[in-house]
Amino acid sequence: MKKTLAVLLALVMLSATAFAAADFHIGIVTGTVSQSEDDLRGAEALIEKYGAVADGGIIQHMTYPDNFMDEYETTVSVIAGLADDPLMKAVIVNQAVPGTAEAFMRIKEVNPDILCFAGESHEEPYIISDRADLATSNDFIARGVLMIKTAHDLGCETFVHISFPRHLSMEKMSRRMAIMKMTCAYYGMDFQSVSAPDPTSDVGIAGAQQYILEKTPEWIEQFGENTAFFCTNDAHTEPLLKQLMTYGGYFVEADLPSPLMGYPGALGIDLSAEAGDFPAILAKVEKAVCDQGGAGRFGTWAYSYGYTTSAALGELAIQAVQAEMAGEEFDVTDIDNISAAFDAYTPGASWSGSYLVDATSGVEYPNFVLVYQDTYIMGDPGRYMGNTNVYIPDEAFFLTGQESDADLAQIAAEIVIE
Repeated sequence: MKKTLAVLLALVMLSATAFAAADFHIGIVTGTVSQSEDDLRGAEALIEKYGAVADGGIIQHMTYPDNFMDEYETTVSVIAGLADDPLMKAVIVNQAVPGTAEAFMRIKEVNPDILCFAGESHEEPYIISDRADLATSNDFIARGVLMIKTAHDLGCETFVHISFPRHLSMEKMSRRMAIMKMTCAYYGMDFQSVSAPDPTSDVGIAGAQQYILEKTPEWIEQFGENTAFFCTNDAHTEPLLKQLMTYGGYFVEADLPSPLMGYPGALGIDLSAEAGDFPAILAKVEKAVCDQGGAGRFGTWAYSYGYTTSAALGELAIQAVQAEMAGEEFDVTDIDNISAAFDAYTPGASWSGSYLVDATSGVEYPNFVLVYQDTYIMGDPGRYMGNTNVYIPDEAFFLTGQESDADLAQIAAEIVIE
């Protein structure tokens, strides 16, 4: 009995001191569970691996307000406040909501040596790339082509794009929508743009979700069941999936794809036992999709984009700091280094990426990297679509989002997608 107690006491002491020797800290700021759960879970994965600062570990995790548009200064303060820690060596924000660039500027004023990484920036590329050491984004250019191609390959005749003015004012989203329109014209599909409430507006998340619940059956009746739906906001995803499962229609992948993005709530499944195990998560989600009649109509990335971005950018930051401490060179903007960090959290997944190019000037952003993972369509069996091997026409990289539908149709007649 004494031996058992001694062993238990030793384990408790080890747990309490396992991360006591941290020589530096890494800060990561994400949204909350209600706005962007996957991003937060990626931060938790870093804490599990490297320990929380409060326990003597490396990772300091903070969250910004759900209503970040109305609480701009609070958001900036949460991010910039991490620089007050004298051991802080890097700050990651995912998603990099409005205020991130301002916060990074304040961080650099306190300590210019702190690395600043922006995941999925909501601010314009020229703004965030000027303040961040590295910015990453889902490849809105390639995906603008690939989501439409996938919908076409699944037999869809119409693609419905659901968004709101705040999102459509962002360069990335307006350019992606233009690319989607061009690709629909290429495949002879009908493109429809519909509006829905912004969850950061007065209606809140609940009101925005209720709108999607009510409107989706009407949209399906209007556009038909051979229609693929896409929404630009995470909070819209669950109610959209729920209604598509009931009334028909297709869903290629979420704006920030993940088997956790909307699917658990829409399908009524508990994934707590599978937490952190994405092959198991995907298998359970896929079974529920098939059981409820959705085989061949619903897709995702096998590994969560939001989760992977949080974890991978944290991993990249740690590698960079450790290299610096060892007197070694390490380029945080090198695509091979970035890919290795993403690969570490997505074994078996296929990724592709490139540097962002300014559509007007043709100038490449050397610290803004676009990434995407192959699309997985759930079924019995499910299948990868091979999207990381598809040729993306050069014309897609130079659409500004300001082109007319006629211009896009003309460009579509001159391109090849293969």
